Amino acid sequence: MEKNMLSRTADHLFWLARYIERAENIARLLDITWQTSLAPQSAESASRNWQAALLCNDQLPAYLKAYSEVSAENVLAYMVFDPHNPSSIYSCLKTARENAHAVRGTLTSEMWETINSTWLEMVAHSKRKLQDEEFSSFFEWVKTRSSLSRGVTFGTMLHDDAFCFIRLGTYLERADNTARLLDVKYYLIAEGEPVGTAADYYQWGALLRSVSAFEVYRRVYRDSVLPNKVAELLIINSELPRSLNTCLTEVSSMLNKLANQNSFETQRLAGRLSSQLRYVTIEEILEEGLHPFLEKFQRQIYDLGMRISHDFLMPMRAA
Repeated sequence: MEKNMLSRTADHLFWLARYIERAENIARLLDITWQTSLAPQSAESASRNWQAALLCNDQLPAYLKAYSEVSAENVLAYMVFDPHNPSSIYSCLKTARENAHAVRGTLTSEMWETINSTWLEMVAHSKRKLQDEEFSSFFEWVKTRSSLSRGVTFGTMLHDDAFCFIRLGTYLERADNTARLLDVKYYLIAEGEPVGTAADYYQWGALLRSVSAFEVYRRVYRDSVLPNKVAELLIINSELPRSLNTCLTEVSSMLNKLANQNSFETQRLAGRLSSQLRYVTIEEILEEGLHPFLEKFQRQIYDLGMRISHDFLMPMRAA
């Protein structure tokens, strides 16, 4: 019974962190898609951009059951406020709050107040229709509340097992999102405008901004935005907070701190994946093919999540 209670607490903390991170990631994706949609473009290009936003979260099939066409208005309604979509920002923040409430005694009072007030503000937002000019400020609000939650967690919690499960959930979710975003957007841009055009530059810049990496890119490379260097930054760079390398380094570190008698294989797989990202070159990735590389990475992340659930948490819930 004691072990089950521990697993249940760890499960709530892990998914609390994942859903807060997911809400932020969706806000980032929708914000940049919204801003891109304001640029002059054909109706076909606009539709493809909004389809990409759905594809990044595996939401296109479910979306098409509810809506007959892909449009900005419909996608925003589905991905922001739809309570029946488990991956909408509304649902993510609601689920995060429910998980936090379940382990309120494990959280600091500052953490609980931050998460609870975020949910209450989200409810207030959902009760009125956002105007077009309000979407960007709303997405900034989501990103700010997520950052505040992470900051309060880091600054007020003991850095014990509970803290490690929160960090583990955050970075596993972030790794999955960065891989999905890069995979879908890289393909979409490559299929669109020719390399070197103004539209091409704007699209790559938008991709970097969606992960807060545009200024970092200019500091690291000091030249025009090139596809292979964007991929290198988001996959390999060990100093970028949202790179795959950084995320898996953190995941592996947290698993080593949480190690139990059942987790050796999970730690080994996480360590191997982290080492691969640390030492691979962008030339090797592009030779293999970016899409196959990222597709394999997403399968490995899913497998890692299943193993973490088996070794530490409750049975894997629908993600």
